[in-house]
Amino acid sequence: MPDTRRFVSQLSHNESVGQVFLASDKQLRPNRNGNLYLQVDLSDRSGAVNARMWNATDTDYQAFSNGDYVFVDGATQLFQGNMQLIATRIRKARPDEVEESDFVTLQSAEVESMRSRLIEILNGIKSAPLSRLAKAFLADEQFMEKFCRAPAGMKHHHAYHGGLLEHVLSLLELVLLVSPRYPQLCQDKLLIGAFLHDAAKIDELTYERDIAYSDAGQLLGHMVLGVTMLDDKVRQIVSQDGQPFPERLLLELKHLIISHHGQYEYGSSKLPMTLEAIALHMLDNLDAKMANFTQLMGDCPNTDSNWTQYFTQIGRKLFKPESND
Repeated sequence: MPDTRRFVSQLSHNESVGQVFLASDKQLRPNRNGNLYLQVDLSDRSGAVNARMWNATDTDYQAFSNGDYVFVDGATQLFQGNMQLIATRIRKARPDEVEESDFVTLQSAEVESMRSRLIEILNGIKSAPLSRLAKAFLADEQFMEKFCRAPAGMKHHHAYHGGLLEHVLSLLELVLLVSPRYPQLCQDKLLIGAFLHDAAKIDELTYERDIAYSDAGQLLGHMVLGVTMLDDKVRQIVSQDGQPFPERLLLELKHLIISHHGQYEYGSSKLPMTLEAIALHMLDNLDAKMANFTQLMGDCPNTDSNWTQYFTQIGRKLFKPESND
């Protein structure tokens, strides 16, 4: 057993492993010969690695649950360009074996700083109805607690606690930079769109420890949930202050939510049809791609090469420039 932790991003080929990980997406599956093996994703704050334990039994499968910390003995190997871990034993970890900080990507001070900046930007919205809406969300303590803890996704980008806040704040900063260059854009609409486009991830996903889809997430998805969330909040503020909310503006905000993926094949209910919707899609895609590609480069086991392996999900290799470039 190593004296100090080797994080997932540090693991190399043919390395012995004996340490704690966070388990998720466990499956008991048959191989070509009908023998069972256990497959599970193992993660820490640096990333995740897929693990397999051959000749597994139902007892092995039942020994831990998704979201448990597990102690794993095994060895790493490169398989088709990806790192994987072949486990010889997986058991539920004892409390004294777990160092919680090894599994926290964003520290509480970072989250609090980002939350403060998010509030500062949204408090700068000048449009009366949009400012009213933003402040209603910011005053909702249950919403904000979940918003600051939720991930932005399952795997591809910002897939960690606090990832949603980090992604949304990055978008808000991009809006402040880009919108002055295009005076035909309504900056306030774009700010609210950036704030709310993924807000329903707080209910689409579960994230007490491991990240998974909720039943509502599986059945409806964050765009439908987001429109419902927006409707509920508008009804709430209208009920509280008796002032109507502009119907056309509400319609445009809903369009921002349901079109931000940009294309039907990527899950959009509609293609972007307003200037703000087009801008939101482009900026959202930029931030997600930058986070995803950066993660792929960081996770690549080809540490002695300027090139990553070929990633089938993006259809290319990636070039890794020297850090001092």
